[in-house]
Amino acid sequence: MDPVHLQPHPGAKATIMAIRIIFKPYDLTLEVEEGENLLKAALAAGVHINASCGGAGVCGKCRILLEAGRVECPETTLLTREEWELGYRQACQCRVLSDVTVRIPPESLLDKRTITRRRAGVSLRPSPIDIPALKAQGLYNPAFQKKFLQLPPPSLADNLCDLSRLEGGLARTYGLNNLTLDFLLVRKLAQVLRRQDFAVTATLDFAQRRSRNPRLVNIEPGDTTARHYALAVDIGTTTVWVQLLDLAQGEIIGQAADYNGQLAYGDDVISRILYSQKEGGLATLQKAVVATLNRIIAGLLKKHRLPVEEISHLTLAANTTMTHLFYAIDPKYIRLSPYTPTACHIPPVRARHLGLDLPEHVFIYSVSSVSSYVGGDIVSGVLASGIYKEPKLTLYIDIGTNGEIVIGNQEWLACAACSAGPAFEGGGIRYGMRAAKGAVEEVSINPETAEPMFLTIDAAKPKGICGSGLINLLAALMEAGIVLPNGRFRDDLKTDRIRESENGREYVLAWGADTESGEDLTLSELDIDNLMRAKAAMFAGYLTLLESVGLRLKDIEQVILAGAFGNFINLENAITIGLLPDLPRECFQFVGNASLMGATLLAFSRELLEEERRVADMMTNFELSEVPSYMDQYISALFLPHTKADYFPTVTARLKGGAKG
Repeated sequence: MDPVHLQPHPGAKATIMAIRIIFKPYDLTLEVEEGENLLKAALAAGVHINASCGGAGVCGKCRILLEAGRVECPETTLLTREEWELGYRQACQCRVLSDVTVRIPPESLLDKRTITRRRAGVSLRPSPIDIPALKAQGLYNPAFQKKFLQLPPPSLADNLCDLSRLEGGLARTYGLNNLTLDFLLVRKLAQVLRRQDFAVTATLDFAQRRSRNPRLVNIEPGDTTARHYALAVDIGTTTVWVQLLDLAQGEIIGQAADYNGQLAYGDDVISRILYSQKEGGLATLQKAVVATLNRIIAGLLKKHRLPVEEISHLTLAANTTMTHLFYAIDPKYIRLSPYTPTACHIPPVRARHLGLDLPEHVFIYSVSSVSSYVGGDIVSGVLASGIYKEPKLTLYIDIGTNGEIVIGNQEWLACAACSAGPAFEGGGIRYGMRAAKGAVEEVSINPETAEPMFLTIDAAKPKGICGSGLINLLAALMEAGIVLPNGRFRDDLKTDRIRESENGREYVLAWGADTESGEDLTLSELDIDNLMRAKAAMFAGYLTLLESVGLRLKDIEQVILAGAFGNFINLENAITIGLLPDLPRECFQFVGNASLMGATLLAFSRELLEEERRVADMMTNFELSEVPSYMDQYISALFLPHTKADYFPTVTARLKGGAKG
């Protein structure tokens, strides 16, 4: 396949000789000037390389293989001497000095096919998106509605202006008075009314929180009431989801997802906030996520053969930082004490003004945030799960880079965020990776021989360990008695699976001859330390938030696990390592992508669109970093499963039994 020649990099000067970079396995060629940063060049070519730290050079995830040419790149402890000699380099640290050919190895690639996979055998909490049930409750009432009108044509005896004619028809036929108007509609009104002899369909927005009067946002010739669509969007730090909704029939007709284009600038919200403070950084991040959305939306519309003109509105749920970046609002003060976002409630915005390839009449409605680290995704999830109107005392958990917790019921809600870090998404773990082809996810270990048995995603050669796989591996090591409660490997085991390394002792899960990269796949004591810190942050969060409202773990009546990671977590293993509380297993429910579910509900029900603001206002936020007892709880949780055995009675009993056996 011949390389595809792209235009010279915009930053290249005519007086400097262009240098060619060929990216394998894509066979893409980019021309840049001498000294260009290799990671920046990859971004310009549209080649995605994992760059968890946003190019700071500290994560080691953006590895490339230099096949030909010269680059300037400092040696780093994140690459072994053997890897360096084989030609591996960190893309973010390389500056090109000649024509080069680089190969993106499998571990540095993202595989979006795994985003939409589902774990078999997991029973999800019943979805509230049940249209017959919504209709029975009187809640199926989309905020955007189409109304058909057959207006009398004007004459010399009736030469009322076109706009007054339209307003009068809506008042007579549907009892709609005191409308507010979108000015852009007036410009096309005369032509649209006459296209089918004054038979028209008006689109009205009933979600005007302040005026309470419907807003007339669009007008189409003829009767188009049967063709009325909307979009529900969940912008996550890692992935972006979009659902295509049929408002006329009350159905979800399609969905799609892709990795958030902002990943190239950092894995977590803090690194992206820092990037946004660079010159042009905020605009770059905003354009990156908008480009992702445009690509997903275009693909959905093409698949379902729908014209973009039939989309009427978009509902959006996202964490506070992602919301700010999407709207190009400076997120600087989110990360600085006293942690104040610019806005928790964003007024409706015309989609086209943000760069979305949608018609002028399409507005975006976003779910309200509560605080800097409890955002609209959590409010949307609480709305979708229905815990705000249930009597049961519920612990709602969304585990990610920034784990969010909500506790409460129909009377009150308290919330907090824990900085768990990226360990459960593979960050900070030598061979950690996102869930993709070749990632180890299921593990068991023979306690007699220490030999492992494992499964990878798509049954491919192992190339790393995903978040759920890390939990399962650590639990298996505990169950086999190979890892001590302090996170250290036993030194009295006669097995070549455990050996010394620069990061303490390590366990060899797979030998290099059997892996995708040819390297041994290992878990070190340093990796275990990072996992213990992540799970300790979450568990300390549960206890501190409960203490803050005068409750204990035993008072919890149900636990809801939300988010994509929650879908793939092995409940028993997560409890074993101390990530989740040791409560009766029947208390736990999986809810899936509750953030997207909530955004969909808002599109289907104007009552719920108004309710989300009330739900956000119900949630009292606690800044755990400001609660003195949080650090004490965190230190106590830096143990497997915990320093206090009383918190994990079933795990303690099982591990003791295994030790006796």
